[in-house]
Amino acid sequence: MVSTLTWQQLRDLKLSELSEAADAWSGASKHADSARERVDGQMSGTLAKTQESESATAAVKRLRRLSDNYHYIRTECGLIRGALDGLASELASPRRSLREALDDVAALGYTLDENGGVGYPAGGRNELTGDEIPGGTVIGNNGLLGSGNPGLYPADKNGLYQSGTGAGAAGLKSPNPHRARAQEAADRIAHAVREAQEIDARYCEALRRLKAGPGLTVDTRTWADVASDVDSVSSAASDYIADHIPLTKSPAERKDWWDHLSDAERQEYKAAFPEIIGNLDGMPAVVRDEVNRENLHMLIAKLEGQHDDISRDQLAGMRGIEHKLSSPSNPPMFLLGIGDEGNGRAIVSYGNPDTSKNVSAYVPGLGTALNSEFAGSTLDRGLDTAKGARVYSKSSASIVWLGYDAPDLFEVGSTTSAEKGARAYSGFMDGLRATNDQRDPHVTAIGHSYGSLAVGTAARRHGGIPGVDDIILLGSPGTGAERASDLNVGREHVFVGSAGNDPVTRLPSKTQAAAALLGGPVLGTLADPEGDDVWFGKDPASKAFGATRFRVSDGPLPFGLSGEGMTPAHSDYFTPAADPTHVGPREDPESARNIAKIVAGRSDKITTEAPR
Repeated sequence: MVSTLTWQQLRDLKLSELSEAADAWSGASKHADSARERVDGQMSGTLAKTQESESATAAVKRLRRLSDNYHYIRTECGLIRGALDGLASELASPRRSLREALDDVAALGYTLDENGGVGYPAGGRNELTGDEIPGGTVIGNNGLLGSGNPGLYPADKNGLYQSGTGAGAAGLKSPNPHRARAQEAADRIAHAVREAQEIDARYCEALRRLKAGPGLTVDTRTWADVASDVDSVSSAASDYIADHIPLTKSPAERKDWWDHLSDAERQEYKAAFPEIIGNLDGMPAVVRDEVNRENLHMLIAKLEGQHDDISRDQLAGMRGIEHKLSSPSNPPMFLLGIGDEGNGRAIVSYGNPDTSKNVSAYVPGLGTALNSEFAGSTLDRGLDTAKGARVYSKSSASIVWLGYDAPDLFEVGSTTSAEKGARAYSGFMDGLRATNDQRDPHVTAIGHSYGSLAVGTAARRHGGIPGVDDIILLGSPGTGAERASDLNVGREHVFVGSAGNDPVTRLPSKTQAAAALLGGPVLGTLADPEGDDVWFGKDPASKAFGATRFRVSDGPLPFGLSGEGMTPAHSDYFTPAADPTHVGPREDPESARNIAKIVAGRSDKITTEAPR
């Protein structure tokens, strides 16, 4: 989309009118939100609780449709408000530059025509004839060499000299001293107009997408469009966002920024840029949860219109999360992150991590993606950990963190995913440290399978994982470290669960594997005479590593020998017994209790076993 904004329009632009329009749309958004709350709470909620009849059911259905309409109005008005605020903010700089250039033109006594050409008077002398050099008019270079600004003069009216700064400059300098000054002013005018036109076109396209047709029915397709609208506004307002939201600051600085905003400002940021606020480390958990429930709704609608395998898997995972969010849980569920990047992103906490004394964050491993299995068994591990920890300390919260692309079988031998995950995990944990309101919270990092490599990689970075006191490694193929002391929490604060029948914890080291391949089993053994190396460094359950190994069940035999799948013992560390009097073959209550005790800050009560 091409903007036709002129220098006259930019000069006369009243940014206050854009800001006032933004405030008006913000007011409309708030009114719609209040109306939705009244419909949900005072009307449909009350009706559903007090009336049981076909007519009452039909009325509740219509009221829910009305609530959806208000929800849509609230969201779109919030996006318009954000776009208008961004437009006003970004146009301020080129307008200021233009006005400064116009003031300089007037102070020099030069003229300005309707196309932005700057006229200058005669001055200087021709060295050959002694005649005064005549004046003329120059146009500005907008910063794109060889291309003029739309609507400006196509050439210098004199056509005799170039200043060395204008479009098509040949390096010759006019003897008329006014020529260079006029060219400099014209360049500034052209650049300001060009910058404003780019901003105008960008926001015009975003606002055009926010237009709703008459008779609109708010349905799944509508919410998919809303998700697209959110992306459009964020893209158009990228410069505004960078200037107003501390994306490059630390989580602590973001938390401080948020704390100093007014309630109105917070509501406006949540409405205009939900996908940013909902996934920004340093934002309070209740804020992230509120915004991400909105984001989840829009992402589900977006994915329903896509039919590739990844989209179908993510849709199943998001629907599963949505179902869990709509069902009561104890402790309550908080959605701290959601997205469709890569194989999907989801961060779920059972319990409020900002108010809990004990907080754990579990990183899953090989093959984990945002799908139905994640919404089922993977999240259940977080809930089981939270429930278990609350037996020993009521102030406990447990997080499942899928903030990276876990590798598949073809990538699991590489450290690339772990390195990327480690950076993201460290940022998230730094955010937890910033938002937790306890004086000295007890924080535990948990890595399972390949997730233990991601946790270990994060822990080996300078300073370790922000705020973490204890580390639990489960079913680990190695952390990349040779000693527990390399993980920056002290060896006595590194705990390992390694089932006897878990083949992942027995993977040979790369050196062993290469030696065995080239020279057979004997050479493979010689490559690791102590037998304590695994694929990614030293075996965390080994004596040489130096961690505390807690007792777990050996688990079923691997590779189908137990009838329980390929590696059943690898997946059961978190699973308590549904019936304490009868432990099932896929349950490990002792491991689950030990994990819960560590998370609750009671590691002195765990049961241990000898290292390998």
